[in-house]
Amino acid sequence: MTTPTASTSRGLSGGAIGTGDLVFFVVAAAAPLTVMAGVAPVAIGMAGGAAPLGYLISGLLLIVFAAGFTAMSRFVRNAGAFYAYIARGLGRPTGAGSAYVALFSYNAIEVGLLAAFGWFAESGVEDLTGVHVPWWLWALAGLVAIGVLGYLKVTLSARILGVALVLEVLVLLVFEGGVVADGGGPRGLDLGTLSPGGLGNSGVGGMFVLAIGAFVGFEATAIYAEEVRRPERSVPRATCVAVAFLALFYTFTVWMIINAYGSDRAQAVANGDGGTDMVFSATERFAGAWASDSMHVLLITSAFAATLAFHNGAARYFYALGREGLLPARLGTVSARTKAPATAVVVQSGIALAVTVLTMAVGADPYMVIFLWTSGSGILGVMLLQALTALAVYGFFRADRRGMPAWRVVAAPLVACAGLAVMIVLVCADLDLLTGASTGVNVALIAPLPVLFAAGVVPALRIRRRDAAAYERLTTVDADRV
Repeated sequence: MTTPTASTSRGLSGGAIGTGDLVFFVVAAAAPLTVMAGVAPVAIGMAGGAAPLGYLISGLLLIVFAAGFTAMSRFVRNAGAFYAYIARGLGRPTGAGSAYVALFSYNAIEVGLLAAFGWFAESGVEDLTGVHVPWWLWALAGLVAIGVLGYLKVTLSARILGVALVLEVLVLLVFEGGVVADGGGPRGLDLGTLSPGGLGNSGVGGMFVLAIGAFVGFEATAIYAEEVRRPERSVPRATCVAVAFLALFYTFTVWMIINAYGSDRAQAVANGDGGTDMVFSATERFAGAWASDSMHVLLITSAFAATLAFHNGAARYFYALGREGLLPARLGTVSARTKAPATAVVVQSGIALAVTVLTMAVGADPYMVIFLWTSGSGILGVMLLQALTALAVYGFFRADRRGMPAWRVVAAPLVACAGLAVMIVLVCADLDLLTGASTGVNVALIAPLPVLFAAGVVPALRIRRRDAAAYERLTTVDADRV
């Protein structure tokens, strides 16, 4: 592998994305409707009335993380985001190892979401029309569309994500409005579910696995820093808006779901027959069948939008690592016409295609196996990167705060790192609640993370040994220098 030169690494489409576009990318990647309709019932089944507070606490922790994360974004603009930050604060070998973990994590989440999209489309279309189309055909069709959108100008993807996001948020607001208009459900608007006392309930640890995972994707604001207008302002604003919105929206929506059934019954409903459909059933009751049917359709578009967002993010990691010389240099080039990372998009699409074909060939369940298992690995990988990034922010500003207040670049990142470390322990301990798999399978899902970290350190050390100048350039490629 060689370090790409300027002639082989033309820059991404600078100035193409605004703050609003960036928020759409990030919130669409979080897939609010998929999280609320598909995952929140499981969290409620684990923790009961404590679930809303779990989402709020997770959001507050990530807001603390974002304080330091966005401070560093003013000084680092690199499509590699996490790994570039980690390298600047903790050293280039650590950053290179993190880069391989990031690449794996984003790919894992993307291919899992693609399988979930196919599964949602198969069941949703059959329920609404009676027409059965296998999940893998939907997944392949979705992959073609996602690959084309990834190859075209990034602004087109932003428009697609924006429309999908607005519609899925609107249908959830319709449900929430119906519950409020009815007086808040059988027990009224019960504020008791927001009491911290509920956090002592059994199952809360498992609930935090799902709650923290619901925010995965917000950090993508920094991935697009090279393509954003005025990134020194747009990246911090978009990150804070996205995390704050998700924290409040998730908390309120989960609270509404519990109120719809009553705080004394919601957990039993979630754990009973049809518990996975509790959001759709409540929507039909409080807003009408049309809203429930719309929600089924929009769940499909929500999964598609999230897959597209993670596909774009993973492709940009391929691009960044190719440009840095940590992967083949060809990956670090862009299309002369669209300024998209064309080779990276093709490689990313090929990986997703291979996983889809393999899943189909072995007859694995696209949701229970592919989606949940890859989500387990991917979410844990992103959480590890967040914890390292928080520590890197402290390391970056330790000698020189660069005019930043101490609470933002010292206290906030250290608190975030400690909080994320606790969350990581909870995830590892309760990973079976997410994957439904045996201990051996869960260990196998976690094992790639340390292995890939070590594998990423090797090329960085090789570059340091062979080319000191190239080593010094690692992770320092900003938009201004491309």
